[in-house]
Amino acid sequence: MVGCIWLIGGTTESQTLASAIASHHLPCIVTVTTEAAKLLYSAIDQTYLKVRVGKLLPNQMPKFCQMHQVIVILDASHPYALEVSQAAIAVSRLANIPYLRYERPNIISASPQIIQLDSFNTLLTGQYLVGQRVLLTVGSQILPQFINWQTRAILFTRILPTLEALQIALESGFTSERILALRPPVGKQLELALWQKWRINLVVTKASGRVGGEATKREVAHQLNIPLIVIERPKLAYPQLTDDIQVATNFCLQHLPKRASYS
Repeated sequence: MVGCIWLIGGTTESQTLASAIASHHLPCIVTVTTEAAKLLYSAIDQTYLKVRVGKLLPNQMPKFCQMHQVIVILDASHPYALEVSQAAIAVSRLANIPYLRYERPNIISASPQIIQLDSFNTLLTGQYLVGQRVLLTVGSQILPQFINWQTRAILFTRILPTLEALQIALESGFTSERILALRPPVGKQLELALWQKWRINLVVTKASGRVGGEATKREVAHQLNIPLIVIERPKLAYPQLTDDIQVATNFCLQHLPKRASYS
């Protein structure tokens, strides 16, 4: 094989990108951290696609790029996986590999229910949660930061159905009746029913875009007149950034002409 695309994946948008890349017969290696994420690409022609499962540490990335003869880095990691993007940018500069960040579009809409905050620190050091019945839909990794809030608010959380996520939630002070393990997407009616069942009066989410369920939460918050706190995406100066699939595909075509197969 002479050159390939490194697609940093694990997200819904990376699945769309992988499919577009494969349709152009471009060799591509996708990196994901879990076997569950690997399933995102199972329906895509594997002639041009290879999926690597496992965490790729920053100090492993240069060797990875050399081993797979990476000549394009297409970063479609989660908007909050800041460390991954920072490491990939560093490698691209070190090895002089073209880098493009593909990021799901932000939702921009004014609503009296929406409270935009710049970080979790702003949320945790403020008084937003005091005395509230709060649903946290922010992922499991951040939950330990809410331990001190367990006595100042009634906290609920929705997490991925994995042992690791459940263990983190329990260790963060969430009792079993305040945990829901559910794989997205979550439809509007289910979202609505859950908020009503738990008598939620405040919801916290990330600015994860439409594919991350943010639009649905905005709709339900409006319908129930419940405040929705949206934690903005971390700021990073990406060398190149797009939210257009065609632009991302053309970027790959520009640097990597069609090949016969991934071999």
